[in-house]
Amino acid sequence: MAHLLGGEKLRLEYPTRLVFDGVTVGLNEGDRVGVVGRNGDGKSTLLRLLAGRTEPDAGRVTRRRGVRLGMLDQADAVDPTLTVAQAVVGGIEEHVWAGDAQARDVIAGLLGDVPWDAEVGTLSGGQRRRVGLAALLVGDHDVIFLDEPTNHLDVEGIAWLAGHLKKRWAADAGGLVVVTHDRWFLDEVCTMTWEVHDRVIEPFEGGYAAYILQRVERDRMAAASESKRQNLMRKELAWLRRGAPARTSKPRFRIDAANQLIENEPPVRNPVELKQMATARLGKDVVDLLDASVSYDGRTVLRDIEWRIAPGERTGILGVNGAGKSTLLGLVTGAVAPTSGRVKRGTTVRIASLTQELAELKDVQNDRVSAIVARQKSSYTVGSGGSAAELTPGQLLERLGFTSAQLSTAVKDLSGGQKRRLQLLLILLDEPNVLILDEPTNDLDTDMLAAIEDLLDSWPGTLLVVSHDRYLIERVTDQQYAVVDAHLRHLPGGVDQYLAERAKVTDAAPLAAAASAPAAVASGLTGADRRNAEKELSAIDRKLAKTQNEIAVAHERLAEHDQSDYAGVGRLSQELQDKEASVADLETRWLELSELLEV
Repeated sequence: MAHLLGGEKLRLEYPTRLVFDGVTVGLNEGDRVGVVGRNGDGKSTLLRLLAGRTEPDAGRVTRRRGVRLGMLDQADAVDPTLTVAQAVVGGIEEHVWAGDAQARDVIAGLLGDVPWDAEVGTLSGGQRRRVGLAALLVGDHDVIFLDEPTNHLDVEGIAWLAGHLKKRWAADAGGLVVVTHDRWFLDEVCTMTWEVHDRVIEPFEGGYAAYILQRVERDRMAAASESKRQNLMRKELAWLRRGAPARTSKPRFRIDAANQLIENEPPVRNPVELKQMATARLGKDVVDLLDASVSYDGRTVLRDIEWRIAPGERTGILGVNGAGKSTLLGLVTGAVAPTSGRVKRGTTVRIASLTQELAELKDVQNDRVSAIVARQKSSYTVGSGGSAAELTPGQLLERLGFTSAQLSTAVKDLSGGQKRRLQLLLILLDEPNVLILDEPTNDLDTDMLAAIEDLLDSWPGTLLVVSHDRYLIERVTDQQYAVVDAHLRHLPGGVDQYLAERAKVTDAAPLAAAASAPAAVASGLTGADRRNAEKELSAIDRKLAKTQNEIAVAHERLAEHDQSDYAGVGRLSQELQDKEASVADLETRWLELSELLEV
């Protein structure tokens, strides 16, 4: 394969530490490289060196003549005075970029909810980040460097980005180097993995699953001092092999070797034992949402939610931004009162939330980590049954990646990832029996995510997780729900089912950017076409009214049906879901026709 670029004997030193020493790496046509490693070890620095944004102290970076590079850095910002259109396509005429399939795909995939003529400065942080990513991807580059591109993308957006990068170049063309903590994305997109650690770069064949296998093999052959790390990675490998068939089917994942490594490794969780412990701590009643609805300013956010949360339940919540996930969690915690219906909580329920705001640390910013931990309980039980072990808070901190030196550090001086881990530790030491995690992967590298997941595996309570991190959702929860059209829908098929259903809605809708990008919209309807559209719109109005009446009747039938008749309840639930899906399709078509008739 033809060489694109590379670094030879790279050395980079900052006043307080040596980042790289004698590192040599190369990128060839067709390489799709994922970069992993602990926070602070130099992943982002490596990208900047290879892209030419940072000069090495020694060594050199070479590029093939004519290679076109594109990079999205975490620090990159779009000019706030530009409109979205100017930032993404510049001064290119509308008929030119609208005729480019790649540009249309990028705009539809990333900017469907972003006003095309809005100034970038008026957008949210997440929207600005997506504008920057779109501006990069509409360009024609031979090599693309991406630093945490999945931040601010939901599950759908991440799936779209993975699909786009997989088909952007031919199999033996182009080059991609991406830093991300999203392990599903690494496995889906990357054919190679570079682990940055201890001032070196160690290459591995394959994506995240293959990397974990090779790392376990490496650690097994290493000294005994690596045993703790090895055991954690073995547990991660066991889940990868047992829990996700799509990952294990890849040819480069050496199945026989993996099976041999995990033959004596128990399942990551013992669900029966954990449920028994959870019931003992919680009783049979946790939180029941009974026909609960929530409306704000006349807009219904949640409608007729029926959710009986069980002791030991481990549930992931999916949904697009603004769907109502936070409102749903607010009903569970009591922060949101239902407009109609009711919420019933068990008398022994103690709910704790791992929020994105780090609220637990606000009053202890100047305290040292050791002082905060000393005020907590003296021990914490990890594991269950015969494998249960008592750990001190200090041992738990070590398990979560804190060094002895960091124990004397003030909270305000910790990194974002360290604060996140300390926040989780303080919550667990408070011993809640219902734990809510709201985007818990922020600021954490893949090793720390594995350590936290390992800790959660032995936590005997009810766990509710809202996250755009597909790997985390599949790893720590046993079932998934989605908030769709103000309703809570069970997803027996998990994240794959959710994405498939969302894809149907997206395919039925007009181009996502049509409402704001004039060139992507038809130029109006006249004559017979307009009359036909008006007739179809009128018919849809009638169908919507009829179907919504049928949904109301279906809700009544379901409520009156014998709940012990699982087959009957399942059949009625499926009928209800089908009708709700039909309403979603009709509403999408209604909006599409309305836009055409208004042009």
